[in-house]
Amino acid sequence: MFIRAYLRASTSEQDASRAHADLEAFASERGMTIASWYVENESGARLDRPELHRLLRDAHAGDVILCEQVDRLSRLKADDWQSLRAQIAAKRLRVVALDLPTSWQMVDGDEFTQRMADAINGMMLDMLAAIARKDYDDRRRRQAQGIAKAKAQGVYRGRPEDTERLDQIAGLLAEGKSWNAVIRLTGASRATVAKAAKRKMAEAASQ
Repeated sequence: MFIRAYLRASTSEQDASRAHADLEAFASERGMTIASWYVENESGARLDRPELHRLLRDAHAGDVILCEQVDRLSRLKADDWQSLRAQIAAKRLRVVALDLPTSWQMVDGDEFTQRMADAINGMMLDMLAAIARKDYDDRRRRQAQGIAKAKAQGVYRGRPEDTERLDQIAGLLAEGKSWNAVIRLTGASRATVAKAAKRKMAEAASQ
């Protein structure tokens, strides 16, 4: 059994490694070592996350996916969550989240306890994933309402563009580095890398 730690933050401005120490402590308290770390800045509402899929490719039957909270793993729509759950089940992986104490039995207990915990956690994971998605939708709705109100009042300015960061990413792309390499080096999301690449192409076309 390998412990594979998954850390995620939604934007490049957030620290995806923030919970690193908490996951390390959880494993250490149980005499276990985290074999691999998977860290990315991607929205949990997206199923297409490079590091998550690398984890799924690397993992073997019986391995544990360790995360801080279930919403780090998923803020997915119902269909996408079921797709991810099916991939996890097909590889016979176990999900352990620090905010889901019942899941701790997946590493703490004997075989019988682990099997019982597996049955209980299936239901709990579905419930927490649904709550995480509702929270995501609620925040998006409130944000849209706030923007609409600000626009109506003529005070909406939008988020200023981080030109220095985009230039850094464009420079790495110009050096021939792949998108995945740039994401690992900068912690930027794929959307930010795409924006930098688009700017780079536009600038080249105008010269």
